[in-house]
Parts: sequence; C-alpha cells; structure tokens
Amino acid sequence: MKELIPDALLEHVARRFRVLGDASRLAIVRFLLTRGEANVGEVVDALAMSQANVSKHLRTLLDAGVLTRRQEGTSAFYSVSDDSVEQVCSIVCDRIQTQARRELRSLAR
Repeated sequence: MKELIPDALLEHVARRFRVLGDASRLAIVRFLLTRGEANVGEVVDALAMSQANVSKHLRTLLDAGVLTRRQEGTSAFYSVSDDSVEQVCSIVCDRIQTQARRELRSLAR
C-alpha cells in the first residue's frame, strides 16, 4: 500500500491545512480564484472585512505559498499561485454537499 503522506511531510501538510482551515482565508482564496488578481482594497470591498484583517490573512496565505504578490507602483496585487488549492476546496465542498444530501434523505424517511 502506498503511503499517502510521508512522515517527513506530515507537519508541512498539517500546516497547509491549518492555513486553509480559516473561513476568512477561504473567502479570500475563493474571491481571488474568481477574480484572478486583486489588491487589498478590492478584497476589503468585496468581502466587507477590515483592511487590517484582510492584510493579516493575505500575509498568512502569502507566507504559506498559497498566494503570490505583484507590486505595481504603491499597490500590491495578490493572486492564487497554488493550483492545488482549488482542487482541494472542490473535493472537500463536493464531499460536504454529498453528506448533506444523504442526511436530508435520511431525515425525510
């Protein structure tokens, strides 16, 4: 049987899940996946979050390698740099929706 996560990577994988395990950060990632690229002000406006909170979450996502940052004059633009993030989110969302449908069907009986 193939080892899914080698011992040497367990902490790195756990760290990535912790980064993605925050609803605000997931909202930012979802917005950037949809938008493609945005600066802090655009994220603030779109998500109705404070500038300080958005900046903190963008830094966390940037440090984790989930986002990339492009400087243009005095503005910084962020975009999702890790293609696997969209795939992971899609897998998890699909699974949650499947479980919810099963639960609803069992309650209807």
